[in-house]
Amino acid sequence: MTDQSWITTGKTVAKNVCFLSLGSCLSALSINGILIPNHFPSGGITGLGLLLHYQFPEIPFILFYLMFNVPLFAVAWKYVGRRFFLYSLLGLAIFSLCVHFIHVPIPLHDKMLDALMAGILSGTGLGIILKSYGSSGGTDILSVLLLKRFSIRLGNTTLALNILVVILSYVLSTLDIIVYTIVFLYVNAKVLNVVFMGMSHRKIVLIISEKWEGLSARMLKEFRRGLTIIHGEGAYSHRDEKILYAVITLRDLGRVKDIIREVDPMAFVVVTETLDVMNPRVGNQPHW
Repeated sequence: MTDQSWITTGKTVAKNVCFLSLGSCLSALSINGILIPNHFPSGGITGLGLLLHYQFPEIPFILFYLMFNVPLFAVAWKYVGRRFFLYSLLGLAIFSLCVHFIHVPIPLHDKMLDALMAGILSGTGLGIILKSYGSSGGTDILSVLLLKRFSIRLGNTTLALNILVVILSYVLSTLDIIVYTIVFLYVNAKVLNVVFMGMSHRKIVLIISEKWEGLSARMLKEFRRGLTIIHGEGAYSHRDEKILYAVITLRDLGRVKDIIREVDPMAFVVVTETLDVMNPRVGNQPHW
């Protein structure tokens, strides 16, 4: 391995350790600062660990969490990849240390605010962790597996798995606590999707314009990405129409609108969401 390769590898490892550490700190702050003091259940493996910790408070939560992670890491090794497995081992170690040492109270004095803040901290932490090549264990592993194999969004998997654990915990908690926990889990899932996808989320843009040639030239020049021309026909006029079809990132959407206004303010434009995009240059390619 050359000196440059060593430097590149070192930077990659350092970046991933930073992501794992920052995300684990935020997650630990949510657990020890809000969830445990309020006896909120959580979801997934964290939820199971917390439920057992509430029943047996003399045993630390992190021990239950580590115990449940053994079969999940076997799944990670077999179905996701060795790099993900090794980084997730590192992430699990960092997360365990953060949960053990970070005990910062968050005095909000309102359980709804507690639920919202816990969801924000936890979702942000998990999103940052999953921007690395690994995870902190738990349901993260199942979320990554389902994303890679079935294109199911991370937050959706997390929310579904979390609700299952909350249903199981209903017999051990009051209805009020369960409602607060559902609020926490919903916010957690939404924030996770925003943090993980960020400004790279893809949009579909359809443009019908008489000045399609000028629009096409400007977009190809400025964005240097694929643009498809679809041949259509006006239902009323029966005139041939050219429809420009493009998949762009959220960060590019504002500039695309500016170009359209400059070239043809009368253009008909439709912007829609994408469920998933597969392409090495513009697709939402999993990095694990």
